[in-house]
Amino acid sequence: MKILVFIQVDDNKINKMSLEALRCAQMISNDVTAVTFNEQAANELSSINLSEVTLVNNEKLTNYNPLYFASALEKLINTDYKAILFAHTYETRDWVPRLSARLDYPFIADCIDLKNDNDNLIVTRQTYQGKLNNDFELKSNAFCSIQSGSFKSDDLETGNTNINTVDLNLDDIKNTIKSEEKFKEQKGGVDLSAADIIVSVGRGIAKEENIPLAEEVTSLLNAELGSSRPIVDYGWLPHDRQIGSSGQVVSPKLYFSLGVSGAIQHQVGMKGSDKIMAINKDENAPIFEISDYTVVGDLLEIVPKLIERIKEN
Repeated sequence: MKILVFIQVDDNKINKMSLEALRCAQMISNDVTAVTFNEQAANELSSINLSEVTLVNNEKLTNYNPLYFASALEKLINTDYKAILFAHTYETRDWVPRLSARLDYPFIADCIDLKNDNDNLIVTRQTYQGKLNNDFELKSNAFCSIQSGSFKSDDLETGNTNINTVDLNLDDIKNTIKSEEKFKEQKGGVDLSAADIIVSVGRGIAKEENIPLAEEVTSLLNAELGSSRPIVDYGWLPHDRQIGSSGQVVSPKLYFSLGVSGAIQHQVGMKGSDKIMAINKDENAPIFEISDYTVVGDLLEIVPKLIERIKEN
């Protein structure tokens, strides 16, 4: 089974979710090709165990343009590829549907799992905000985008892979899109998906005056501060700190939950974390069902003692 994985590059760095998609491909096939439009990314990918790294050369692909991106990949794709995988990002959600329509390939978005069942590809995606898992058997070639945190890029198999450079002519593509300045988070905003450690606060923090307590432990752990939706609704933290179905999706090495009950809408945004540690007064809090380490108690009593111990060490 041949699999093609598109590698997205942001600010000259490989998007972490693209590497997760690459790991997904490794788990279901021994014949995986990674394609990128960035030379530096191609060099990095050559140290991963793949069948081939394809570097597409054309100056029109230097900056994001959905028309050029879709046309470039259209010229590369052949029917030998059972599936073409992408990270589930804002960019791919913009241009992959265009390509899907052109090639008449189904596009299964936000997948959490793919399985190879005797060369039949089974794709799993969630519905009703993560309450149900739906399995689809692919009857044709298809595009699939992979949900953040569904696979671990740290588990990628290393190797020594050749780079195949392809020069594409895109002069026949008429650009009808006027590019604006690339979207940036609001000033002071943060990309929580890049954090190795996240300390997340929920209603158990009790009041806004206690937020500095969470900020202190966040600083001591060299972490980023996140929150559940109620904290943002109260106005105690900005929306760019919100984690969940209506916020950011994260998969840090450690997710430290302080007073977060862990409703399904929140779990959708963080259940892909490597390790989850939770403190909550409610022993029946849903967060405990997915936690690796649990503490039943009042965070306002526990966290100050934790801060003292961290400072001692």
